[in-house]
Amino acid sequence: MTTWVALLRGVNVNGITIRSPALKELFRGLGYDDVRTVLASGNVRFGTDADTTARERLKSTIEAALRERFGYDAWILLVTAEELAKAIQGFPFEAEDAGRQPYVVFCRDEAVRDEIAEAAASLDAAVDPAASGPGVVYWSPPKGMSTDTPLARLLAKPRFKTSTTTRNLRTLIRIAG
Repeated sequence: MTTWVALLRGVNVNGITIRSPALKELFRGLGYDDVRTVLASGNVRFGTDADTTARERLKSTIEAALRERFGYDAWILLVTAEELAKAIQGFPFEAEDAGRQPYVVFCRDEAVRDEIAEAAASLDAAVDPAASGPGVVYWSPPKGMSTDTPLARLLAKPRFKTSTTTRNLRTLIRIAG
């Protein structure tokens, strides 16, 4: 049994509201085990016999079910619990810095990750500290500026809609727990 985490992009923002019980019901209806939602921001932990070779098939199945059930253009990033744990453990910045937000940007593939990391390397590290990790980019912007920094504006570009999603490190720890 593989434990997976589906990170839904754009849920419970911009008029797309999906309640946790309905989300849990959808995943159970797809035949997944041990389904658990975490917070109201589109985080679903579940188990299935499908291993990492089935990632794209699982992703497509879940996205199609979300689109059909909730009527929105659904995009998810799918990671294993093990991949999530590695992403959490690799966070290179001070996670408890009261003046900063500890974010992890999950990327669909290495090319996307590399593009974002390369762009971040040219930015002011005092404002947009960022570092590359396994399938992710770590980012620690000042609190209150997570939509206003140059890296935030880059991540908001439409071309990253289907290939990235960002989570606070504290949220990830709760999902992993």
